[in-house]
Amino acid sequence: MPPVSLRDATPDDAEAIAAIWNPIIRDTVITFNPVQRSISEIEAMITARQADGHAFLIAQDAAQVLGFASYAQFRGGAGYARCMEHTINLAPAARGKGAGRALLLALEGHAAAAGHHVMVAAVTGANAASVGFHAKMGYLTVGTMPQVGWKFGQFHDLVLMQKFLGVR
Repeated sequence: MPPVSLRDATPDDAEAIAAIWNPIIRDTVITFNPVQRSISEIEAMITARQADGHAFLIAQDAAQVLGFASYAQFRGGAGYARCMEHTINLAPAARGKGAGRALLLALEGHAAAAGHHVMVAAVTGANAASVGFHAKMGYLTVGTMPQVGWKFGQFHDLVLMQKFLGVR
């Protein structure tokens, strides 16, 4: 795989993000959301997250966008203002080749520099690869919420994992 570079997403990346994200939404339980994202919705999300001071990043090689990652506040309200939750999605050909690691490290660095204390990963219980990836990246499983997700006619577990960012 050619070298991976990271950069801030722009609204112009929305189509490439949709090409990665919508098959995941449509065909997998990696996300419980059953509704595919429109280009305009992704454009608005990029703009809003960056306006809020949160990262929205693209991983790419010389030829194409390989994946994207972002974070936002874990839950609403001032009491959660230092606790973030991330999203990382990769094109199938990019998985297991370092793009996810690079994106997560960049998100963590951005969040820590902004003064955030905790990063949360909310992972579908059936997604053993993602649970393992996060464990390798220093995330601890702090709980499993049985059968809270509904997709494809069945319930799915949600594994909550977290990592302290070293900010107090």
